[in-house]
Amino acid sequence: MPHSNDLASADRRGFLRTGITTGALIAGGIWPFPAAWAQPAPSGTLHAGPMQGYVASRSGIVWLQTPGAAEVFIEYAPTDKRDEKRRTDIWKTTAEQAFCAHIVLDDLEPGVNYHCQPYVNNEPVADKTLLLRTQKIWLFRGPAPDFTVLTGSCAYINDPFYDRPGKGYGGGYEIYEPMTRERADLMVWLGDNLYFREADLLSPEGMSLRYRHDRAFKPLQAFLRSTPQVAIWDDHDYGPNDSEMSFPFKGHALNLFKTYWANPSYGLPDTPGVFTKVSQYDADFFLLDDRWYRDADRTSPGDRGKVMFGPAQMNWLRNALLFSKAKFKIIAAGGQFFNDEDAYEGWNQYPIERAEFLGWLQEYQIPGVLFLSGDRHMTELIQYPRPHYGGKRDYPLIEFTSSPLNSGPAKGDDDPNRLPGTLVTERNYGVLKFTGTGKDRTLELATKDVRGQTKWTHRITLADLGWT
Repeated sequence: MPHSNDLASADRRGFLRTGITTGALIAGGIWPFPAAWAQPAPSGTLHAGPMQGYVASRSGIVWLQTPGAAEVFIEYAPTDKRDEKRRTDIWKTTAEQAFCAHIVLDDLEPGVNYHCQPYVNNEPVADKTLLLRTQKIWLFRGPAPDFTVLTGSCAYINDPFYDRPGKGYGGGYEIYEPMTRERADLMVWLGDNLYFREADLLSPEGMSLRYRHDRAFKPLQAFLRSTPQVAIWDDHDYGPNDSEMSFPFKGHALNLFKTYWANPSYGLPDTPGVFTKVSQYDADFFLLDDRWYRDADRTSPGDRGKVMFGPAQMNWLRNALLFSKAKFKIIAAGGQFFNDEDAYEGWNQYPIERAEFLGWLQEYQIPGVLFLSGDRHMTELIQYPRPHYGGKRDYPLIEFTSSPLNSGPAKGDDDPNRLPGTLVTERNYGVLKFTGTGKDRTLELATKDVRGQTKWTHRITLADLGWT
């Protein structure tokens, strides 16, 4: 039987799973919306969503936002047993929570498709159902299933009143139609998932309003319903351009990220940030935070203390890689890892931190590692060579940079490690297809344009990633 929530009991399923407390919200002045917005929302109406968050084998998260205060819940049932309907707990959306809810569907069965209907003030939201597919159980039972992951970065949505004068910087919003048709198992947003404007960044309130505006963007809604979504950030959805650890509103930025994205976790109890690990069958995605601990770009590259990810996060990453049993270990960040021509914000500007990690990676002979990145407003595939180690040459590191979704494209640079034919200087999204069994398990990387047409593909075998 569903029951109404209150903030004191919310930590098991709801909003407080993000680590945001009532006191933090109110004391920080996080969402001081106009009083009229706190009035009851019209029944059966959403401001944005529903969006699928992370979906596991026995649970899934559905995010939604109402236009004002409301009671919300999800009614759900297996698609082949529609008469076995259940309801989640009832959740109250409030101004202190930006009228957002993270509704957890639990006690689900693995490998089952669930039809989900959101309700607002006890009325169904018309035409906003979604299909939630739980992950199958496969370990110790058979080979990993085939699955598809989408990725991309730099999603600029025009807002003329607040944009700089001139031609709109954003476009290509039709890209979300082919992305929806992919019926992917996961979408990994690689940062710059929205762009704070200069006026937004003068106050935490302005930042809150940018999230509220962009999440309700109509071309996004069907895609957010269709596919589980997880995210990391980069500079533009963290703070100002090229922002780093000194950004004074970073705490507010983190609370906003936790409110609007439904990742399985955010940092560690004693190590704040947006980093987390997401598992999809035989792939582990290590999603890094390249802003919270970042030193200023202008710090000398030779400074041993200069870091992009920071010691605590890198220690977490090393231990998580050692613990992982996944065939594919995919490390993702907002900025590029191995483009040494990047004169701006790549990990090449933090050479000591990068060298220490690469040395550790070779010392422990970690197989299956490849990298995802965004930021650069162009797409490319980098193959980064590694030196001889222990009498043999280690496998080269592959980095798939996928950008932009909606921002203005760039021309690219003269990266000498770019694989020929992989530079894309138009709006696009990335596709990772995991197929096959045993030693024939492969990963196919692809880039597709706003119409869903393939620009290039690249096949990676387990042997290419150091598996013998």
